[in-house]
Formats: sequence, C-alpha cells, structure tokens
Amino acid sequence: GPDETGRVETLTVREGDQVERGMLLFTIDPDLQQADVAMQEAAVKNAQQAYDRAQQLLKTQAGTQKNLDDAEAGLRTAQARLNSAQTRLSRRKVFSPVTGSVQQIYYRGGELVPAGKPILALLPPGNLKVRFFVNEANLPKLKFGDPVTVTCDGCERDITAKISFISRTSEFTPPVIYSMDERSKLVFLIEARPERPERLRVGQPVSVALGQGQ
Repeated sequence: GPDETGRVETLTVREGDQVERGMLLFTIDPDLQQADVAMQEAAVKNAQQAYDRAQQLLKTQAGTQKNLDDAEAGLRTAQARLNSAQTRLSRRKVFSPVTGSVQQIYYRGGELVPAGKPILALLPPGNLKVRFFVNEANLPKLKFGDPVTVTCDGCERDITAKISFISRTSEFTPPVIYSMDERSKLVFLIEARPERPERLRVGQPVSVALGQGQ
C-alpha cells in the first residue's frame, strides 16, 4: 500500500493474475508529490546560487568564511529535501517485490486509499502450504520432510508435498473438516509445502494421503 494517502490512478493487475518481480502493480495520484519536487528543485537552485555568491565574495575578501559555511549548509539541506521529495514521488508507483499471484484486491481505480492500507495481497508460491490434521495414532509415524500426496477436485494429477510443521499440542477437530470416516476428537495440525504450489489456490479444499497407505 501507499506511504501517503492518495487516490488509485491505475491498477494493472486483476485477482488471480501471476506477476513477476519488478512488474508494475498500481500507481497513486502523484500531483502533490510532483509539486513538492518542483518546489524543492527551485530551492536547490536558489541555494546553489547563494553558495556560489558566498564563494566569490570570500575570494574577493568581501565575504566571510561563516557566510560560506552557512550557504553550504543551506545547500545541503535543500538537496536533502529534494532527495526526500523525489523518493516520495517514486513511491507513487508500486512494483511487485516478489514473483507470485494476486490473491485479493482491496481498492480499485479512482478510490481513495488511506496511508499504510494495502491495495492488494500477493502470495509468493513458496509461501503456500497445505494444512491438515491427523489423530494421535498417526502422529508418531510422521516426521519433517516426509512426503504426502495432495488431491483436489479439478486437479489433473496428484501433488506431492513435504511436511514442514508438526504441532506439539492437540486440539479439538475443527468443524470445517469433512470426511466420510469417523475422526478422533483430538487431532494435531500438520503443514506441508507442495512441490507445485502454482496448481493450488488459497482456501481450496484438498485431500491428503500419508505415506505407506496411512
């Protein structure tokens, strides 16, 4: 999202789009920042002229070292303010920091965005994980790095994933779990990272088969 409040000028992506690192995602109305840059450029020009005059006066002994030092400090301050204004302006164009997919868009073209609010959500493929639960009887059979097989409606082929997290504490079976089989009331959360994350979507229901027919 933007560092400063502004209106979305252009939005170059849609939900579900795949984006590459460095791709332009959106722009925010830059009018105020452009005006600030112009003002600071004028200030730098004036400060440079004051510094040049102070140098010439010192050479002819019509000025003092203090006047030159003050002019130099003024020039440095003006240049710093210009650099800051240019940075603010550059941030009105936002590029993707990672390769990933657009999961959700919160603001669209023409809408006013408060400072610090996200305009869209990106998900890098490496951050996608499959979450499932196992009962206590199956827990000792699992370890980090074990492969599991993930299937889903509409998936052309099974997807292999590797276990990356095993909960140390049990919890009651979440009500969102559906199965034809009876499940234990206490289960353990397991997370696995799929080898082909681009074939899955956030929130997509999946079935997980453990190794060796478990």
